[in-house]
Amino acid sequence: MDLIISVNKLRKTYIMGTQKVHALQSITLDIHRNEYVALMGPSGSGKSTLMNLLGCLDTPSSGDYFLNGTNVSTMGDADLAQVRNKEIGFVFQTFNLLPRLTALDNVALPLIYAGVNKAIRRAKAREVLNEVGLGDRVTHKPNELSGGQRQRVAIARALVNDPSIILADEPTGNLDSKTSLEIMDILNNLHAKGNTIIVVTHEPDISENAHRVIKLFDGLVDSDEKNPQRVVASAH
Repeated sequence: MDLIISVNKLRKTYIMGTQKVHALQSITLDIHRNEYVALMGPSGSGKSTLMNLLGCLDTPSSGDYFLNGTNVSTMGDADLAQVRNKEIGFVFQTFNLLPRLTALDNVALPLIYAGVNKAIRRAKAREVLNEVGLGDRVTHKPNELSGGQRQRVAIARALVNDPSIILADEPTGNLDSKTSLEIMDILNNLHAKGNTIIVVTHEPDISENAHRVIKLFDGLVDSDEKNPQRVVASAH
């Protein structure tokens, strides 16, 4: 299996007034293509900081982060923005949809930044909306959709650029239990199709979907274990 993420001695320190806060102490880990990983840990464990670094939303204080063989830890903002748009599909707890745009236009947004022409953008956006079961909702705006449908739109937007990684930050945090199961089913299906998925969650039942669970504590990797039930299930 080829490496998609390789992180070596990653640290992140924030200066808060006169204090230094060591959000990440020294993280070293590898993630292979088509892995399904859950990042867990209590509040303040560093999981959100690590997610921001893996998602190229922030840069480390020290250490190296190789994404698809490229060292992104020393890149400037403009280069990081390009990497984010090309390599990473984000799914957020709060959906982050633009209220005035239709589902189709929300999904097509990353393709505008990528310079794709309008006809191809719309065709691709329609295709991924079909993939998440929203082919009949393309003209609806976010306020005309349920929470679960909005999260499906957000997943479609994450998929539209064929990213290397889907990063999902508490993707079911704002949803009821039935809708949460539907969203996790979509992520499971995407993984089965070959996508690499990293889910940040504090909910054990969500992490049970992953094949590997990395737990953080005080800015360090506390444990990194395979989920035997999921690994066995995928082998059949």
